[in-house]
Amino acid sequence: MGILEQIKEPSDLRQLKRDQLPILAREIRDRILETVSKKGGHLGSSLGATELTIALHYVFNTPSDKIVWDTGHQTYGHKLLTGRQDRFDSIRQLNGLSGFLKRDESPYDTFGAGHASTAISAALGMAVARDQKKESNRVVAIVSDGCITGGMSFEALQNAGHIGTDLLVVLNDNEMFISNRVGALGAFLTKLLTGGLAKKLEHEVEKFLKRIQFYGAGMLRVAKRMRVLLFPGMLFEELGFSYFGPVDGHDVDRLVEVLENIKLLKGPVLLHIVTKKGKGYDLAEKDPITWHGPGKFDVQTGVMVKPSVAPPPAYQKVFGQTLVKLAKSDPRVVCITAAMPEGTGTDLFRKELPSRFFDVGLAEEHAVTFAAGMACEGVRPVAAIYSTFLQRGFDQMEHDVGLQKLPVVFCLDRSGLVGEDGPTHHGVFDFAYSRIIPNFVVMAPADENELQHMLKTALSQNMPAVIRYPRGPGEGVALDADLRVLPIGRGVILKPGQEVYLLAIGSMVHPCLKAAALIEKEGIPCGVVNMRFVKPLDTALLNQLRQQTPNLVTVEEHVLSGGFGSAVMEALEGTDARIHRIGIPDKFIEHGPQNVLRDMVGLSPEKIAQSTLEFLKGKTPRITLQAVN
Repeated sequence: MGILEQIKEPSDLRQLKRDQLPILAREIRDRILETVSKKGGHLGSSLGATELTIALHYVFNTPSDKIVWDTGHQTYGHKLLTGRQDRFDSIRQLNGLSGFLKRDESPYDTFGAGHASTAISAALGMAVARDQKKESNRVVAIVSDGCITGGMSFEALQNAGHIGTDLLVVLNDNEMFISNRVGALGAFLTKLLTGGLAKKLEHEVEKFLKRIQFYGAGMLRVAKRMRVLLFPGMLFEELGFSYFGPVDGHDVDRLVEVLENIKLLKGPVLLHIVTKKGKGYDLAEKDPITWHGPGKFDVQTGVMVKPSVAPPPAYQKVFGQTLVKLAKSDPRVVCITAAMPEGTGTDLFRKELPSRFFDVGLAEEHAVTFAAGMACEGVRPVAAIYSTFLQRGFDQMEHDVGLQKLPVVFCLDRSGLVGEDGPTHHGVFDFAYSRIIPNFVVMAPADENELQHMLKTALSQNMPAVIRYPRGPGEGVALDADLRVLPIGRGVILKPGQEVYLLAIGSMVHPCLKAAALIEKEGIPCGVVNMRFVKPLDTALLNQLRQQTPNLVTVEEHVLSGGFGSAVMEALEGTDARIHRIGIPDKFIEHGPQNVLRDMVGLSPEKIAQSTLEFLKGKTPRITLQAVN
């Protein structure tokens, strides 16, 4: 039996001898590789954080001591050490372990995280709550170098330095961020300065200098700056943190030693460690982008498992190609993304037009206002951001873009149910948060061909626009060579009907065509409309349809509250329309395969047909809008 198999919880880990920890690290990496190669998932970050994970649970008395991870990409080893080995093969599978952190999954998951830059704020809140309750447990936040670039992290650092409570922030630097002092000198000085004697001496010197009249404060500032000349942590020192590092994040013995010393220190402390994404798997070390979140693969060869039938081009690929095509014909067009060039398909733009490509990092709020500033000066910015991440930029969308009617195009990738990444990444709120902003046009393509026309349409308008589209392969339709501008606010009837019309938006258009065929097998003439626009709605078309039949069914891959169906209800208020809405209920949807999740919430063709038939037979609740006298 290996060492890992003997660890049922971190208290078992703390019984090990320190010379056993490197062996445990190898076993954890092997288990992560074995599982991810068969299931897919986040690989590079978890491999890179293995020694850190072991050291944290070895030194701190978890779960009494709180470890708060940022984002969750790096926590597969954490799950293995905290009582979830027997379920680890179910990670990211339906009804299995989450690929991120969930408070209801384990008491060791102190804070749920799927979005970046939350750890320091959450950890500071826990530390202050500890103080309020007169308790003495330790609180640790682990932040990657990418996550610390987010504005929320800096807000939390500033607040933590001001409050001054005991808090440890571990900066897991896996991209050589402020890390040029790694080596013997940095390791020696960190070991020296984390010891109690050095900190006591520093405190006494500070008190002495403060007593010197007139010049003491200035001398103290100079002394502090002289200290940080030896370290890349001046910024953190100025924010009120005691900075230590860099430390080799793959030397588990050294990590344990440093953490043992640091946990005795008072006040805010930042420990800077340097790791390598993909550590222990040569292919992932050499290509951390590809191996950040791979699908299934052969561990020995690194060959990715491909489907037996090649899928159609992904929406992201078609979007990237179309944007490059449009930008080459219009020098005003620029591309903005928030640390997701590969995920959004904008890496092609970066390659083809690098001087017009801007990756702002994990800073969606800044991305929106940055785009607004460009638009003020006649540039045409296209911001490609995941739907769920753009939620962070809502105020900027309203205040900086909508209010000023600036022509920024927001391309909301991963709208709808994204699959295995689960509720932190499902983009199911964007119709609601975008359609309520005045001056915005909000649209959703039925397929990848319509996506390219909508991008052309959005850039032809002198107003803000939102285009939302799903993750993954398109419908396999042919792509028009010539792009055209679609009429704003106009839908199109794809299939005439008599008894009922399915009003579909975006990713639900093709499923509704299949559902209509199933409904007609029951002898009921069923029409299908591609509405295209949520704002402005094609009210003329809605009233035309209502003249044929009052039975209208809205179908959307979005929450029902505030979504497309709600917009249709608002538009037809005061009429005799009978409206049945099909969409995502008022709950967070868990992780699982996209097709399975869509069926679970009633968005498969079969479930759409079933719900519509029950509505027509009067077996389901529906909304009847009576005419107002």
